[in-house]
Amino acid sequence: MARVLSLGEAIAELVHDGDTVALEGFTHLIPVAAGHEIIRQGRRNLTLVRMTPDIVYDQLIGAGCASKLIFSWGGNPGVGSLHRFRDAVQHSWPVPLEIEEHSHAGMANRYVAGASGLPFAVLRGYTGTDLSAQTDTIKPITCPFTGEQLTTVPALNPDVTIVHAQRADRAGNVQLWGIAGVQKEAVLAAKRSLVTVEEVVDELEPRPGALVLPSWAVTAVAEVPRGAAPSYAAGYYERDNAAYQAWDEIGRDREEFAQWLNDLTGVKA
Repeated sequence: MARVLSLGEAIAELVHDGDTVALEGFTHLIPVAAGHEIIRQGRRNLTLVRMTPDIVYDQLIGAGCASKLIFSWGGNPGVGSLHRFRDAVQHSWPVPLEIEEHSHAGMANRYVAGASGLPFAVLRGYTGTDLSAQTDTIKPITCPFTGEQLTTVPALNPDVTIVHAQRADRAGNVQLWGIAGVQKEAVLAAKRSLVTVEEVVDELEPRPGALVLPSWAVTAVAEVPRGAAPSYAAGYYERDNAAYQAWDEIGRDREEFAQWLNDLTGVKA
């Protein structure tokens, strides 16, 4: 059964230096508050995993938390580049960052394989691209039944997956609705998992299309109102577009970023 912890307790217990950490959420329900707590607690040498790393990953990279990023697209959605990500790749600031790039389909299938207990996934999606020449974890395979040339990618099994959702009950069952992305698969693939939620309630009310992660699949739940801001949480609050635009100016300048980091952590960068 999942335990209900504070956010600080959950990050301290579940996220360790050197871990492979996935913070998933697509368009909404991005676990931003959890990412900020990882920064505050000074985690280092993390392999960060996410299909679509956006500004919270830019912040984690700029804070020196990451040594590697596994992803399929990265950017400040609707605005432009992730400048802390670019600085780390191009200039090793604040530390060098290794990257492993896949397609969206490749990343999704890697999570599915991890959640299914399989060593790898098979797909056609890399045919005609040069990603296999750039990424060592993309390998060809011949179908034993048809002889067709296909592509394999290894399963993803993060040490810890963190997602955000709307609600959980006191037993740790989680309810999530709206765009689900790969949150379910990422949680089921992980060794440990944390779900931050807008509220913990006595009973989950049925909702059309709502996804429920059962308590047995979740290590811990933390109640974190507005824990996805500036992304949105369907049914709770809207996307703060101005915050994404403001990040472009903060992220592109090392001194501006250092001041932001100081404000977040209370420690002079």
